[in-house]
Amino acid sequence: MELKLINDNGQSAATVSVSDALFGRDYNESLVHQVVTAYLANGRSANRAQKGRSDVAKSTRKPWRQKGTGRARSGMASSPLWRGGGKIFPNSPEENFSHKVNRKMYRAGIGAILSQLVRENRLSVVENFVVDTPKTGTLARKLKDMGLDEVMIITDSVDENLYLSSRNLPHVMVVEAGHADPVSLMRFATVLMTRGALTKIEELLA
Repeated sequence: MELKLINDNGQSAATVSVSDALFGRDYNESLVHQVVTAYLANGRSANRAQKGRSDVAKSTRKPWRQKGTGRARSGMASSPLWRGGGKIFPNSPEENFSHKVNRKMYRAGIGAILSQLVRENRLSVVENFVVDTPKTGTLARKLKDMGLDEVMIITDSVDENLYLSSRNLPHVMVVEAGHADPVSLMRFATVLMTRGALTKIEELLA
């Protein structure tokens, strides 16, 4: 299939051939949901810890005798039912949140996302994208001339001037082709991809 190749003014200048298997795939909502969920889960870190009943600083003495007090029986003050007692099934720093996604499923999910971007006209291809100086205003004006506002820029290799220029723009993200993630692809209104990045993504997801 063919994708439009735009110029610095955002107008169509030519076309570029891409793989139908990657950019012409049907949208599989359940697969995309699984890929996105797994990506978010694998980014979590187990940095919280709670105390179980064996960890709290409580005496193991029986608070009162078993019978004759009129109150409910109790074995120790560290009971999870008591205030200040241990937590039932406490969170642990060793907790594992990772989800496993097969390589073929991940590639198919990314392909479904890219294909949907093409159908919704949210994916643009440019021959090259660089800025001469590391200035935020320069990049902002260039994107405005191209008719782009909230955009994810994918390049084959990140230019230092481009990276420095994008850091203060809250709705602009610059990444290399190998670091394009499913969450960002779906979050940004527009994805701008260089021709070199397009070739690299086709190689990575082939």
